[in-house]
Amino acid sequence: MTNYYAARLSGGRLQKCYELAPPRVQQYLESEILHVLERIGRDDAVRELGCGYGRVTVRLAERVRSVVGVDVAEESLSLARTLAGPNTRCEFLLMDALHMTFGDDSFDVVVCIQNGICAFGVPRNELLRQALRVARPGGRLIFSTYSDTFWEDRLSWFELQSSEGLLGPIDRRPTGDGVIVCEDGFRSGAATRRELEELCGELGFTADITEVDGSSLFCEISKPCAT
Repeated sequence: MTNYYAARLSGGRLQKCYELAPPRVQQYLESEILHVLERIGRDDAVRELGCGYGRVTVRLAERVRSVVGVDVAEESLSLARTLAGPNTRCEFLLMDALHMTFGDDSFDVVVCIQNGICAFGVPRNELLRQALRVARPGGRLIFSTYSDTFWEDRLSWFELQSSEGLLGPIDRRPTGDGVIVCEDGFRSGAATRRELEELCGELGFTADITEVDGSSLFCEISKPCAT
């Protein structure tokens, strides 16, 4: 899925996916940002995984000391730099979330929302391990996925994207049970509450999971302080 975003759904095409979102989806998108803003502080250095064209990054930069957004699509990053403008606390870097060049203990908060934990198409445990590596002791990881109660609105949104030619036609046979599949290879899954709990347990953490707006499941992990 990483290659799909880099090659076929980046820059202005990705931006259009969000611009055509219906009101209920816009509410979901905004509620995710507001939830993260409530969880970060003025002096935090934040890293955002899968920042795309900077839709979330620029909002976080209004609240914190600095934000570094990373993505695999140069076209999206170029648009992000343009939209953020010259006087910004944002930095945008071309980087794979599993192979980051940041040093250990570099950020106060690592953010990956709008279902990045599934959308990236990479092993979830490895994604969390890398995020934990760059988080400072006492720092936090904030991830989100779709709530199963949001299924109908989510499916309608992806149908709109497909009808606009941004995604391929939806393949109705495998689509369902939290998974949307398109005929061109696009696939959007979601993680359940139990899966998030088991994932965090595998890494030795207790999951702090919160449902927000009836549309998102947020999973927050605190990195232990050094002893």
